[in-house]
Amino acid sequence: MASTVSLPTLSDVIASEPDPSSAAARALAILFESSPILYSDLLPAFITALRSHTQDGTSSRLTYNALIDIAVDVLLAWPPAHQALFVGGHPRIGEVGGLSALSAREQAARATPPKVLARLGVLNAAYEARYPGLRYITFVNGRSRTEIMVEMQEKLGVGDGDIDVVAVEPLSAEGTEWRAEALRAIADVGKIAKSRLGSLGVDGGALP
Repeated sequence: MASTVSLPTLSDVIASEPDPSSAAARALAILFESSPILYSDLLPAFITALRSHTQDGTSSRLTYNALIDIAVDVLLAWPPAHQALFVGGHPRIGEVGGLSALSAREQAARATPPKVLARLGVLNAAYEARYPGLRYITFVNGRSRTEIMVEMQEKLGVGDGDIDVVAVEPLSAEGTEWRAEALRAIADVGKIAKSRLGSLGVDGGALP
């Protein structure tokens, strides 16, 4: 079924002001999921970075893939607290309510057995206890939630047995492992955004 979601034109995005009603805001919300920090912090920083490309004469070569790369570069440069707010604004793997149309399609919600959804709930809680402020994000890329469940178990170093979430030891947001995980999550957000271009019938390499 064709998506009813559509992206604004590249020329409209490039001409945008840092306003929540702008074409750039709409594009970012579609590609990266709507969240308060997307509008308050990512949008103005993205517009600033975009204008630097316009000023150096490279705007004629900008594509949607390039715009996604610009946004991801902004996110990667953020301090841990901001990265946590951005990552934490995304839906959890296994959620079935309140998802955007694109998130629901990517997570293949209708084909998920209840026991897998229940297990994902426990794994999400364990992950969030280990990486405070983050949510588990992965580039699903057509995989089932059952496959993602196995991936999460491997990430946490647990099998398919019971998990004592209370006993999970949290990592510091200033530590190497937490920060590496935040960067991995943001990189996967970029992969998801580029995959969404295909779902929306947009050629990521097309010029304005």
